[in-house]
Amino acid sequence: MPGQSRRGAARAAPIYVELRIRTDLDRLWELTQRPWLHQRWDARFSRIEYADAAAEPVRFRYRLGLRRGPALTGVGVTTAQRERADGSRVSALRFASDSGWSPLQEGAGYWRYLTADGGSGVTFVTGYDYRSWRWPGGAWCDRWVVRPLVGWLTAWSFDRLRLWAERGVTPERALGHGLAEVAARIGVAALVGPAVGAGAVGLLTGFAVLVLSACVPPSAVTPAARRCRRRARRDSVGRAAARPPRLLNSLELP
Repeated sequence: MPGQSRRGAARAAPIYVELRIRTDLDRLWELTQRPWLHQRWDARFSRIEYADAAAEPVRFRYRLGLRRGPALTGVGVTTAQRERADGSRVSALRFASDSGWSPLQEGAGYWRYLTADGGSGVTFVTGYDYRSWRWPGGAWCDRWVVRPLVGWLTAWSFDRLRLWAERGVTPERALGHGLAEVAARIGVAALVGPAVGAGAVGLLTGFAVLVLSACVPPSAVTPAARRCRRRARRDSVGRAAARPPRLLNSLELP
């Protein structure tokens, strides 16, 4: 995990997402550091509650699931540096799940806020890693199913945040746009398939249309994970952005 040594070459790579957001640093800080705003754009959480926002570090509880139904819950601790010598900002967290059912049992990560050259926006970066299930097959499932999904969900959420910060498209509206596009693509495939032919021919045609529709770029107001960088750049700036901050070492597992 970030801030800890990684033993074993077979472990999957940590999750990394980077996106340039054309907004001012204070605005982005507010949307990401206020839990009631954070939980609106980040699809990895449905609720985040701070125990005492004035404490340092801050302890919190998180939840992902239905309001009155099954949910994945856990606890965490977070801290941040708002003023740094280079003008950037950084926050770090550690978390642990309450349940053995969660694919993210415990982990750690960070956010970096890097001011862009010329002051035209902020490069928002996250890097995090976690320990998944210990049962047989758990590591395989995490590497090939859970981790790609969590990485995609993180990137999709970052672009959802960008739309809010840049265009004023609220997270709720952005989700609606995304669902509408998915429904439209499925609808086109469902219409084209039967129109071409019945039986297997129609099914194969509809499936082909659906796959090809994934290549069509989403609208400008629909979140898309593809707009994010998923691997750190190979230059010195990229390596620095992907390096876990020393701030993370000050946090203990909750």
